[in-house]
Amino acid sequence: MTSLHTTSVRRRRLGVVTAAAGLIATLFTAGPAAATPDPGDAATTRSGVSVSEQAEARAAIESGEIPGVDEIVHSSNIKHLANVPKDALKGLNTDLAFQGKYAYAGNYDGFRIFDISNPKKPRTVSQVLCPGSQNDISVSGNLLFLSTDSSRSDNSCASTTQPATEKSSWEGMKVFDISDKRHPKYVAAVETACGSHTHTIIPERKNVYVYVSSYSPNETFPDCQPPHDGISVIKVPRSAPEKSRIVNFPVLFPDGGNPGAPTNPGVSKTTGCHDITVLPSKDLAAGACMGDGLLFSIKDPENPKIIDRVQDNVNFAFWHSATFNQKADKVVFTDELGGGGAATCNDEIGPDRGADGIYDITGKGDHRKLVFRSYFKIDRPQADTEVCVAHNGSIIPVKGRDLMVQAWYQGGVSVWDFTNSSKPKEIAYFERGPVTLDEVTTAGPWSAYYYNGYIYSNDIEKGFDVLKLDDRRTDPAKKVRLKELNVQTQPDYFDR
Repeated sequence: MTSLHTTSVRRRRLGVVTAAAGLIATLFTAGPAAATPDPGDAATTRSGVSVSEQAEARAAIESGEIPGVDEIVHSSNIKHLANVPKDALKGLNTDLAFQGKYAYAGNYDGFRIFDISNPKKPRTVSQVLCPGSQNDISVSGNLLFLSTDSSRSDNSCASTTQPATEKSSWEGMKVFDISDKRHPKYVAAVETACGSHTHTIIPERKNVYVYVSSYSPNETFPDCQPPHDGISVIKVPRSAPEKSRIVNFPVLFPDGGNPGAPTNPGVSKTTGCHDITVLPSKDLAAGACMGDGLLFSIKDPENPKIIDRVQDNVNFAFWHSATFNQKADKVVFTDELGGGGAATCNDEIGPDRGADGIYDITGKGDHRKLVFRSYFKIDRPQADTEVCVAHNGSIIPVKGRDLMVQAWYQGGVSVWDFTNSSKPKEIAYFERGPVTLDEVTTAGPWSAYYYNGYIYSNDIEKGFDVLKLDDRRTDPAKKVRLKELNVQTQPDYFDR
């Protein structure tokens, strides 16, 4: 483990933007196989940066408007405690989950387990080679869940890429036994229609329900046929995970969902969901589903019931993820404009696209409605070579306030306050400068989450970061302690 040097904090000019069962996991012993990215959250390096754009970026660096290549800058209320670079797993770093003194980090080539008992010196406990795009990750008790959203030759961790047009190809959910953190065991696999881009768990005493989000069906894909207007619900018995099975495929869009272009130009056609966040204490879920945002009841987890549905056909291109506030009277939806492969934090795009949308929840019971209040987007200037867009984050548990930490790819980590739904504001940040000035490159934090007093971030290329936030507005959260955190399964922080 090495720590990157943190540069002195600059006075930066803000406001520039006008805007199958029983298998043993294959542990790393040799070079990892390459995983093939799928649409949405796909990592891409794109050429075509003009000479003038490169010159503008260099001028912005020289003037101090943006940090230099790979330079670290941050607000005065954030400290960079540690960075752990990639090691055995060379793929893209993705999502995070937490349990006790452990952090679990997804990677396109598998997953890594960190001991974070000393946040200043995270230590690698194990690395599991199990290639498959996304490798979205969750944990519950002795079980770890891993999403595979790239077509593979089989369901093993030794699989290779294979066209989705072949019937024998496999995508879906994998389940590991992590009772021995040093030697996780692969114990179950469940194939799901169109794979598993992300997943969300609903833990119960005897079972764990898994909501599988996937999308982009195609008539040439035998296991991913249109219409694909719902989610897969998997039931996993804790005592016998090898008996995991799909128990339902509820249709969430009986009318087919948002038609996208040409009816709604610039908006994704809804062919499934990208991500779902559940709030079990309130029997609620919020779905970010490509062209639609959903609020639904999970009182019966096998049969979710839609309460309300909203669209934003002016500024939202791709509904990517959702976060409830603690009182469950607000939802923050993110727009992944450009699919995680475009520079969107600039004057050309403006402040309302590629942003967060803040919605109040009004009414009661089945009559609740999602009511739009405002957009939030970081106003720290980014170079046109930097992929920057709203991505994964979590609330920071402070009574009486709505605070959130969020990843913005090369826009870095942002801490912001949406207590006033109509006037959100950033209160802290951490970011690195451009990876390069020669190409538009996907990099930066994929996820940034608050857990037991610290912010943990999984940077797509630079590795696992630990940040400490010291601010009177967020300090009360340091007293809140959790035994387990899967951000898409939001806890009730103050009623446990």
